Amino acid sequence: MNQLSGTIPPEIGKLTNLVYLDLSINKISGTIPPQIRSLTKLETLHIFGNQLNGSIPEEIGHLRSLTELALNTNFLDGSIPSSLGILNNLSYLYLYENHLSGSIPAEIGKLVNLVECYLDTNHLTGNIPPEIGNLINAKIFYAFSNELYGPIPAEIGKMKSLENLSFQTNNLSGPIPKTIGDLTELKLLHLYTNQLSSLIPSELGNLKNLNDLQLSNNQLTGPIPASIRNLRNLQTLFLRDNKLSGSIPKELAYLDNLVVLEIDENQLSGHLPEHLCQGGKLESFTVNSNKLTGPIPRSLSNCSSFKRVRFDNNSFTGNLSEAFGIYPELQFINLSDNDFHGELNNNWGKCKNLTNLQVARNNISGSIPPEIGNIYRLERLDLSSNHLVGQIPREFGKLTSLGRLFVQNNQISGNIPTELGSLTKLESLDLSNNRLNGSIPSFIGDYMSMFLLNLSNNKFGQKIPKEIGRITHLSVLDLSHNLLVGEIPPQLASLRDLANLNLSHNSLSGHIPEEFESLTGLRDVVLSYNELEGPIPKNKAFMNASLEGNKGLCGNVTGFLPCEMSSSMVKKHSMVKGHKLILITVLPILGALLFLCAFAGALFLRDQRKRVRDVERRDSIDKEDGLLSISTLHGNSLYWDILKATEEFDATFCIGQGGFGSVYKVNLPSLGNIAVKRLHSSFEIKHRKSFMNEVRALTGIKHRNIVRLYGFCSNAQHSFLVYEYVERGSLYSILSNEVESNKLDWLKRVNIIKGVAYALSYMHHDCSPPIVHRDISSSNVLLDSEFEACVSDFGIAKVLKPDSSNCTALAGTYGYVAPELAYTMKVTEMCDVYSFGVLALEIIKGKHLGEYLTLLANSSTRDVQLSDLLDERLPHPEDEVKELLVFIIKLASSCLLENPKSRPTMHFISHMLSMDPPIYQIP
Repeated sequence: MNQLSGTIPPEIGKLTNLVYLDLSINKISGTIPPQIRSLTKLETLHIFGNQLNGSIPEEIGHLRSLTELALNTNFLDGSIPSSLGILNNLSYLYLYENHLSGSIPAEIGKLVNLVECYLDTNHLTGNIPPEIGNLINAKIFYAFSNELYGPIPAEIGKMKSLENLSFQTNNLSGPIPKTIGDLTELKLLHLYTNQLSSLIPSELGNLKNLNDLQLSNNQLTGPIPASIRNLRNLQTLFLRDNKLSGSIPKELAYLDNLVVLEIDENQLSGHLPEHLCQGGKLESFTVNSNKLTGPIPRSLSNCSSFKRVRFDNNSFTGNLSEAFGIYPELQFINLSDNDFHGELNNNWGKCKNLTNLQVARNNISGSIPPEIGNIYRLERLDLSSNHLVGQIPREFGKLTSLGRLFVQNNQISGNIPTELGSLTKLESLDLSNNRLNGSIPSFIGDYMSMFLLNLSNNKFGQKIPKEIGRITHLSVLDLSHNLLVGEIPPQLASLRDLANLNLSHNSLSGHIPEEFESLTGLRDVVLSYNELEGPIPKNKAFMNASLEGNKGLCGNVTGFLPCEMSSSMVKKHSMVKGHKLILITVLPILGALLFLCAFAGALFLRDQRKRVRDVERRDSIDKEDGLLSISTLHGNSLYWDILKATEEFDATFCIGQGGFGSVYKVNLPSLGNIAVKRLHSSFEIKHRKSFMNEVRALTGIKHRNIVRLYGFCSNAQHSFLVYEYVERGSLYSILSNEVESNKLDWLKRVNIIKGVAYALSYMHHDCSPPIVHRDISSSNVLLDSEFEACVSDFGIAKVLKPDSSNCTALAGTYGYVAPELAYTMKVTEMCDVYSFGVLALEIIKGKHLGEYLTLLANSSTRDVQLSDLLDERLPHPEDEVKELLVFIIKLASSCLLENPKSRPTMHFISHMLSMDPPIYQIP
């Protein structure tokens, strides 16, 4: 193989007798010279696998003898020249893996001798021309991974010789044409990841030579046609992620050669048909996320060819120990979120190739069989939320490949066995909500890859092992609701990646280690209801921490005395001890007085309770006109204080306008500066719903990167929310200001991106049910005095309830809305992920990228110049910062992928950004 470099010289046009030219797989750059038109005798032209750029010259139409043209795998751009239609001898056309744009020219229909046509992996747009129906000799036609839209033309049915047809990963819409049923030679049909709708045509049953049919990730409706029984050669059938309904046809059992059957994420109902896998070849079978019921057919219990199986998120029933057999080839099985009962039997231990076993959220009882310890390749084991009893088997110590172990929400008892010390690859360990006791073993400190450790709601006693401080990548540590004693080990301050710390409801004593002040990544701290004392660390996370129920803490935190005042009160307490004699003298007199006070107090409380009941009764009668409050605020007092402070919402106090109301800066003696969001006077029912959404979304949320909600008021005259005041205002206003934007240097911008990621990760993965913000934009991110990001404006927030369809009207800020909301109206966390990607790029650029976002979403980032994405108002970043910015750009670009399931989760994003130094590789 040669390694030619440089450009193709224009002198090549002098080789007028050349018949065969192959320059493929070299390092040739530059453009294809127009002088190539002189090679009129050329039959084969191969220049694939180089670094050519520019457009395909129109002059290529002069090569009338050409039978093979291979320009694939270069950097060619521009449109496909219509002059290609002149090459009526062309049999093989390879233009894939370039940057070609524009539409597929109608002239391509003139290439009647074409046998293979590869146009895939470009940026082609427009409709598929109906003229392709003239390609009656074509056996392969690939146009996948482009941006084609519109319907698949019915004329495609004329391509009688077609064996492989692939249009996947475009924006095609409309029904699958029935004429595809005329392509009886077809062996492969890929139409997945488009927007195709309507029914699957029964005419597909005519394709008796078909062995690979993939229609996933569309909007197909109706039943799976029974005519599919005719596809006896079918080996691969993908119908997943559509809107198919009805029962699974029993005719699928006739497909003896089926190896892959994936029909998950639809609306299929009824029982699984009998006799599936009767051919004994089925390896991948996924029916998860449907509405299926009933038992597992015996034919599947005996399907020894299984490698990957998903039954999760249905309503399957039956005894688990009887429903599943021995699967020697099985690698992945998920049975979670069903109604299986019975016990786990020891047959699972015979599935030697299993890497993933999930049986969460069923009604499984009995003990965990020790034979599971024989599944040496197991990487994930999830038995959570069942009724399991007994102890954790010591045999689990043999699962040295295990990365994730979830046994929470059961009735497991006993100690954590010492044998688990060998599980050094563990990344997540959740044993919460069980009956485990004894001490937390020190070997947990050997889990160097762990980022989540949850042992809460058990009966662990003794001290927190200091060895936990060795788990340097630990992000979540929850030891709450146990019987732990002693001091918080200062070694925990070594957990530089720690974001969530919960040690509440124990009997911990002593001081909070002052070393915690160095944990700058800490976001959520809950240490309430212990016996802690002394100063609260001067760390922003502790300013918003839950610390109630600790009698001895002090510091400059709301609800606690300053440490100076606290110590003086201790001195006074000691002085009181010295005067016991005086107390003995006056105690009888005080006793009599206390009795009288108690009697009067009882009468007062009885009257007060009656008043409270009257108020509650009045509120229940007329909630619309009632005054409500949450948090620690008293609505009535707050209401009048705010009206007075704003002179009844005078415009001079207004600092901003939102979609549903105006924002006012208010100074109250009790709270200092606060922000009040008052809804417009045209406050209709639909707006009131948005108002209550915001209240519901923020109630109980305490996170350093989310604007804190103090309370709310609502009556017939006014409705408003009361927030903490965030000093610097919106990120949008700062980026739009030439002077203020220069204060946001590169590291501050990176920190803002991290803050938004942490907030969204908390909302999506730490709130139950998850909360989707749905309007992430630079206008809804506020910056405090230290340029720390605070996410605000939950006016259209959506709480993702598991039993909800989560369909909604399109809402959000233009330019930030995920594309799928325009046609699916289905709200998921991935909508926020898309908006986060837009916002992250805006922060780096200093302004919204507009149409440039499409390029980033559909191109490799190596095709984009970094200088095009940086804010020109700032100095060019140094190499280390530049590397970090490139990483964030790649991460943000992955958030813009059109397929929501291809985007990363906010948990993944926040974890990647919290690395120190960050991990610069995106899997």
